[in-house]
Amino acid sequence: MLRFLAHFTLAAALATPVAAQAPFRLETVASGLDSPVFVTAPAGDPRLFIVEQTGRIRVFADGALADAPFLDVTAQISSGGEQGLLGLAFHPNYASNGRFFVNFTDPSGDTRVVAYTVSADPAVADPASAQELLAIKQPYSNHNGGWIGFGPDGLLYAGMGDGGSGGDPQGNGQNPDSLLGKILTFDVDSGGPPKIFASGVRNPWRNAFDGADFYIADVGQNRWEEINVISAGQPGPNLGWNTMEGPDCFEAATCDTSGFVLPVHSYNHDEGCSITGGYVYRGAGIPAISGLYFFADYCAGVMHSLKYSNGAATGVTSYADAIGSIGNVTSFGLDGAGEMYVMTGGGELMKFVPST
Repeated sequence: MLRFLAHFTLAAALATPVAAQAPFRLETVASGLDSPVFVTAPAGDPRLFIVEQTGRIRVFADGALADAPFLDVTAQISSGGEQGLLGLAFHPNYASNGRFFVNFTDPSGDTRVVAYTVSADPAVADPASAQELLAIKQPYSNHNGGWIGFGPDGLLYAGMGDGGSGGDPQGNGQNPDSLLGKILTFDVDSGGPPKIFASGVRNPWRNAFDGADFYIADVGQNRWEEINVISAGQPGPNLGWNTMEGPDCFEAATCDTSGFVLPVHSYNHDEGCSITGGYVYRGAGIPAISGLYFFADYCAGVMHSLKYSNGAATGVTSYADAIGSIGNVTSFGLDGAGEMYVMTGGGELMKFVPST
């Protein structure tokens, strides 16, 4: 199972999160999944599409998992540790063009981003429609990133880790000639090579858009887990790795922080060891949490939320007492109506529902 090796921002973000009674609870909707790492759906689609790290995309509809997978790339991937089928994104016009995209590590451990099209059967993809958009050599087996998603600008974004090992030994995060340690963008409609949107990330494990705000949860090395918020459509930000880890210099006692975007929130390894980023809730089912960004720690299994506005994170809240540890949180997700889900390495998919 995935083990995202890791390691609050300055001022108020360094304070211990406050405890809270939750206006929501988690309701298990599916269990027995094989290493689930993501869940999503096209806008307006009542189904859920569940990504299993081992190579299948499962369809959950009408309260049950379909027997046949939507897509099975088991034979085309390497799986285990931090490798496998890691990301899925549906084209904004999926209802009319049937296009979707996956991110996986191939049998050599290298990253592939591949486009597919659904078949005449809406429950099954057409495996013969595969079209490779990106191939990146991975020097080590860890820090593959894996998230992909569409921004408000219609571009496909992809989070690439720094290439692995520890401490970014190749210096990819700050190397403008490397696609590793970067957030990339693709124009999937007109084609062309990927472009570097942001640099200086270590292993972005689950990112999310909320309008023009782009949330990046970056797994740390030895001390800090961090959340960054930057603006979609405005390329160029440098998040600092491996000069910075969270709000601090990484290896040197002092460093030049000019030009770096510092995290809006970070926590040290007294609180956990590997961040799992989530989403800003904008669904209709639980108005009390509207506008809150949710995230969790893979090791601690505890969920948190914060409110981001005017460039700062406020109201950092822990649900350790109200909900407790829910296990190794591998990912959050949204359905086609904007309702939120969370999944664990134990194979559970849970939905946020009102507590009353």
